[in-house]
Amino acid sequence: SASTSETAILQTVQSLPFLLAAIPAGLLADRSSRKTILAMAEALRAFSFGLLILLIALDSLTLSTLALLGFLGAMGTVAYSVTSPGLVPLLVARPLLSMANSRLELARSVAFASGPSIAGLIFNAAGASFSYSIALVLSLTAVNLLRSLPLNPTIPKHGKLWRELTEGMHFTFANPLLRPILMTAVIFNTSWFLLQAAYVPYAARHLGFSSFEVGATMAAYGVGMIAGAISAAWISKHIRFGSLIISGPIGALLGAITMAGSIWYPSFALVWGSFFFFGAGPVLWTISTATLKQAITPPNLISRISAVIMTLTYGARPMGALLAVAIGSAYPPEYCILAACLGFAAQLAIIMFSSVPKLADIPEAELA
Repeated sequence: SASTSETAILQTVQSLPFLLAAIPAGLLADRSSRKTILAMAEALRAFSFGLLILLIALDSLTLSTLALLGFLGAMGTVAYSVTSPGLVPLLVARPLLSMANSRLELARSVAFASGPSIAGLIFNAAGASFSYSIALVLSLTAVNLLRSLPLNPTIPKHGKLWRELTEGMHFTFANPLLRPILMTAVIFNTSWFLLQAAYVPYAARHLGFSSFEVGATMAAYGVGMIAGAISAAWISKHIRFGSLIISGPIGALLGAITMAGSIWYPSFALVWGSFFFFGAGPVLWTISTATLKQAITPPNLISRISAVIMTLTYGARPMGALLAVAIGSAYPPEYCILAACLGFAAQLAIIMFSSVPKLADIPEAELA
């Protein structure tokens, strides 16, 4: 029964760790064993699930405690997301980076496709406690899988933290390829969370969707991700590398326009198609930009570069959620959908007027 503003506030709190913890996590990852950080990050998420189940069992869960537990779990997500890109080049040869990133995104896409719909079914059938218990078991399983990874060399660090941080920031902002990618991602994440924060109230009230229909439409995001991840290798062989990168912003704008169309023509098919576009296009962006970042960034900088990019891009998420709070408190959720549309148009314009679309192949580090 949460309002648009309440769900947006929940999104904001769960997004704050990306703004607050990404840079410290990146500095730690470049100084430590990435395998250990990954396992500990997932263990933190499992811990938040366990506390959540306990509060549900005690009938003590409130919106505030849910937000705090989401914040705790997101701290683990931040550490994981910053650390994992730096581990991939240590495990995979450079010519295979694109394939490795595609397979990682495919695995993530399967989770996004199955998670929301399964959660909706389990919640309707057995309630919240059983749903989160399954999540806890899966998270603990992930911890064990991460512990089985081979050890990676730890790069010794003895310099000043501030110097290391500024080194990563300078590389990111000075690079003519990373800078427009960063700007595009900031606008995308702001717009995406503006739309996400308003979607559930919009779907329930304007479209009249049930909880299962809401989960099914959100699952289309994962279906789109799977389609994008499976087709990424084939697409990359038939189009320029720069075209592969801009396919993400194009897909996002198509998704936003399709979602806006459901305001005047309420339809499950339109909303499902919207989330499909949001999954298929941006997953190609994720794969291609991750490959680009790994190819042009020195190994001892990769986690810090990831941290800087994550701080700004994921830090934009609470900004998008706060925009939803401001708009949703004064207007119906449809206005959030339309505002997000404008943002997705802006992110496409930024990347189109950069040098990124001109890339024919993955660039070498010295040419970036």
